[in-house]
Amino acid sequence: MLLGILLLAGLASWSLLTPEINLPLGEEGFHRSGMTLGLDLRGGTHLILQADLSGREPEEWDDAVEGVKRIIEKRINAYGVTEPVIQRQEGYRILLQLPGVRDIDEAVKLVGQTAQLDFREIVLDDDDNPVLDEEGNPQWAIATATLNGKEKELTGEHLKKAQANITPQTYQPIVAFEWDNEGAILFKQVTERNLGKPLGIFLDDELISSPIVRGVIEERGIIESGAWNIEEAELLAIQLNAGALPVPVEIVQQQDVDATLGEDSIKRSIIAGIVGLVLVLLFLMLYYRLPGLLASLALLVYGVLVLAIFKLLPVTLTLAGIAAFVLSLGMAVDANVLIFERLKEELREGRTIISAIEAGFARAWPAIRDSNVSTFIICGILYWFGNRFGASPIMGFALTLFIGVATSMFTALVVTRTFLRLLGRSPLGRRRSLFTV
Repeated sequence: MLLGILLLAGLASWSLLTPEINLPLGEEGFHRSGMTLGLDLRGGTHLILQADLSGREPEEWDDAVEGVKRIIEKRINAYGVTEPVIQRQEGYRILLQLPGVRDIDEAVKLVGQTAQLDFREIVLDDDDNPVLDEEGNPQWAIATATLNGKEKELTGEHLKKAQANITPQTYQPIVAFEWDNEGAILFKQVTERNLGKPLGIFLDDELISSPIVRGVIEERGIIESGAWNIEEAELLAIQLNAGALPVPVEIVQQQDVDATLGEDSIKRSIIAGIVGLVLVLLFLMLYYRLPGLLASLALLVYGVLVLAIFKLLPVTLTLAGIAAFVLSLGMAVDANVLIFERLKEELREGRTIISAIEAGFARAWPAIRDSNVSTFIICGILYWFGNRFGASPIMGFALTLFIGVATSMFTALVVTRTFLRLLGRSPLGRRRSLFTV
């Protein structure tokens, strides 16, 4: 058992000390670099999206919202946001926290637009003249072509990939796109019959470009607009690659969050935490002597394990999460205090060291179990409350506290017990004065 504890502590320490972890696990591999900091420690953008399900049957609502969440994840990952928080909430809402993204307008464009691409032809009358609307602008109709004997609209459904580039001649940003096999067949037919005519490129029913078709195009083409900059072209490419949102979404809450704590304040908080931990360890060693020393070692193992779990899962650390971690540390100390007080009572009744250790753990276990189970229940209630009302700090506090308390139970009942058993079988275990009796 001791070997297993040392191995576990060693792996946890390695994960904390390694700046970047890259393991060949799964298709995409396992990658972690540093702790994940929440908005209040790093700053960024906070959004809550509401899905518009009015055009869907009730039995389709869950799948539609899950589809929105998947596409938003693809867009955000392509955009390069590190460690975003994307969670479904009650009422078919989606919570987004984008650490490091400070431009709200850019974030809204990234996640909120449907990015439905289609190509349209100018509507002509019987004399081949453009049909104009009330404002004198030409009317457009979605271009169709024959595929497998059926008429099909030319939309972004068959888009294979899109990429933003700069044209070497004009230095203007463009979005180059490539069709799949079916899209190439459709696009060839559309460009064949529109040679010398404009072909409208629409994004979300808005005309963004109407280039003149100069030749028959199959697999590849470009979208250009003189009003773009390269960032807008890259954003469009990301939206097109991710696909259209299955249902429209509305931004019901948006907030630019500044980091509550600066770098200097974080350092001071770490120093304060270390000072507090040292004082707790001194109390344990001075009051409980040798068992207190072993409990201090177990608490160090606890701290390494919890921080490693936070990094590897990963858990987004916020101010509330740090508070929960400190609280769970106090509960870990409390478990050891209960065990040691029962141990002292058994020794006063004349038991041997080994039997007193086993009896002390057995008598302390019901109190430790009940207190921790009640904490788990409270964590569940807090997490449900935070998820239902969009209070992400409460959710972070509940999750961090749950992990911390669960780990504290492990260290108190496994690590501390293993250390005490080894102590009881050693020559020092015969000296009852070392157990404060």
